[in-house]
Amino acid sequence: MTEGQISAELRADVLVEAIPYLSQFAGSRIVVKYGGNAIAGGDEETALQSFADDVLALHSVGILPVIVHGGGPQIGELLQRLGKESEFRDGLRVTDDDSLEVARMVLVGKVNSDLVGAINAKRGVAVGLSGQDATLIVASRREPDIGYVGDVVGVNTKILDHLLAGGFSPVIATIGADAFGQAYNINADTVAGAVATALGAEKLIFLTDVAGIRADSSDPASVISAMSDKELASLIADGSVNAGMIPKAAACIDAVSGGVRSAHILDGRTAHALLVELFSEGGVGTMVVAQ
Repeated sequence: MTEGQISAELRADVLVEAIPYLSQFAGSRIVVKYGGNAIAGGDEETALQSFADDVLALHSVGILPVIVHGGGPQIGELLQRLGKESEFRDGLRVTDDDSLEVARMVLVGKVNSDLVGAINAKRGVAVGLSGQDATLIVASRREPDIGYVGDVVGVNTKILDHLLAGGFSPVIATIGADAFGQAYNINADTVAGAVATALGAEKLIFLTDVAGIRADSSDPASVISAMSDKELASLIADGSVNAGMIPKAAACIDAVSGGVRSAHILDGRTAHALLVELFSEGGVGTMVVAQ
């Protein structure tokens, strides 16, 4: 056996450990939020191919994945190339008319297209959507002084139900619209939580650029492997969970309190982290359940 190869015994051990989870999750809906930071980390093409392999592996064993994606770093990069500075207030990008158009171009025209293409290059099961399609994500303006930044008012799952029943995996860009057709850029973590709740998903999984929730935000070794929603809320309240982790943590809390069985935060830059989290006892990130 050469270096880098896996022994037959180890392969068997991995399969044996995975079998109970394969049976448990077959037919389940799982919402995966693939963050812009995870996409942008390292070799983007390799990251997309690895993620596509994981999505297809889930699909192959009868799991029904729904992908929600962000694209914050990519939006910021294009704005910079266009000579426009990004302004943030309380972690939210101030979105004027020009910034909204850039966000739509990046999320729908670039990131969504790249994800769908990576999956469909291997098997044609991915369907790209934005929240404006079939009024999937109904939005409202959050605050007038930050422009076209939206909150989720409702999720119409009809198109998702049809696609999942047909054996397809929806890939959702988080541009929503209000009742008058006005588009809004919506935090992808918030959308993922709302979609998971509306679908009655088994799991909500965030793939980001950190290994999970830390007891001490400055200590990478303090990742908590499992916790309750109440424990997570306490960490938000005392400031241990802060900055960009707050929307993810809040979405986890809302999802599990809304009926999603568990929510997970893990490092999407780690090869096949999604499969390890789902199909092994130890997992690789933080799991949140309702208390």
